Amino acid sequence: MSASDLGTPPAGASGHGARRPVIGLTTYLERAKQGVWDVRAAFLPQQYFDAVTASGGIAVLLPPQPGPDAAAPAVLEGLDGLILTGGMDVQPELYGAERHPLTDPGRPDRDEWELALFRGAEARRMPVLAICRGLQLVNVARGGTLHQHLPDALGTERYRIGGGVFATNEVTVDDGSRLAGLVGAGTLDVHSYHHQGVDQVGAGLMVTARTDDGLVQAFESDDDQYLVGVQWHPEENLEDRRLFAGLVAEASAYRAASQGVSA
Repeated sequence: MSASDLGTPPAGASGHGARRPVIGLTTYLERAKQGVWDVRAAFLPQQYFDAVTASGGIAVLLPPQPGPDAAAPAVLEGLDGLILTGGMDVQPELYGAERHPLTDPGRPDRDEWELALFRGAEARRMPVLAICRGLQLVNVARGGTLHQHLPDALGTERYRIGGGVFATNEVTVDDGSRLAGLVGAGTLDVHSYHHQGVDQVGAGLMVTARTDDGLVQAFESDDDQYLVGVQWHPEENLEDRRLFAGLVAEASAYRAASQGVSA
C-alpha cells in the first residue's frame, strides 16, 4: 500500500455515498515537549491513524476524560467503530490480583475511560478492534485475568525484546474464525511488544489464535458482535492493515444500519 493511498477509501468502504465511517482510537496521556512547552498531552503513534485512514475510515483520537461514565456515551454517539490501542499495563486490581513488581504504574484514568467506552460500544453492538493492551482490557472487562509478567509464566522474553524494537513471532490462526476471514487461517508472522498476556479467558470470548507456547494471541466474541482482539501490533505491518480494513467495513455497515439504510 503506497503513501498515495492514504486518505483514499477503498471501494465500498464509505457505503451508500455517505461519509466515511468515523473510528475512535483511545490515546495515552504522556509528558510531551514542543518548543518551550513541556506538558502532559494526548499521544498516539501515527501508525494507528494512518492505518485507519488508509482503510477508508476517519480517525478520531479519544484521550481519557474526567467523568468517563457520563462522557463515554456522548463520545460514542459520534462514532461508527472503536479501536482500543496499546500502551501501559492494565491495573491488576481490576482483576483481583496483587501487583507484580514489574507491572507498570497504574493509569486509572485510562483504564476507567476505556472500560466505559468498551462497555458502551458493547451495549450499542458497535464494532470493536482491540490491540495489545486493548485485548487485555477487554479480557479483564469480561471477567478474565492476566499474566502480569510472561517470563515468570513462560520462561521467555520473546514477546518484548526491549529498546523499542518489535519482536517477530509466529501465531497460528484458527480456520473458520472471523480473524481467519481477515488474515487467513494458519501461520502468520506478527509484531509483538508486551510482557503481559491473557491467563484466564473472559466470558463470551473465543480464542482464535495462539503461539506455540499456548499463549492467547487473538480472540473474538462468541456471538455475532464484531469484536476482534489481537495481542500483537497490526499497525506496525502493512499487511496487518487487513484488520483495520475489516473494522472499517463493519463500521460502515453499523452506520448504515443505525440510519436505517439497507445494506
